[in-house]
Amino acid sequence: MTKFTTLTLMAITIPAFAMAQVSADTNGDGVLTLDEVQAVYPDVTADSFAGMDLNADGALDGDEVAAAQEAGLMPSE
Repeated sequence: MTKFTTLTLMAITIPAFAMAQVSADTNGDGVLTLDEVQAVYPDVTADSFAGMDLNADGALDGDEVAAAQEAGLMPSE
C-alpha cells in the first residue's frame, strides 16, 4: 500500500470513527460505557465488552474502540 493510499484511508476512517464515538458517548465524557455501547450495538455482551476494555477500567477510550473495530469485535461505522 502506498503512503498516499494509507493517508487517504486514515483521512476517511478517523472522522467516521470520531463521529461514531461522539454519537455513542451520550454523557460526553470521552469514553464509552457498556450501556452506551449496547445502546448502539445491542449484540455486545458484558463479556465481549470486557474483552474490548484492555485496561479494565470499565470504559472504552478511543484507542480501545479502534482496537476493537480493527479486531472485528465492534462495527466501524
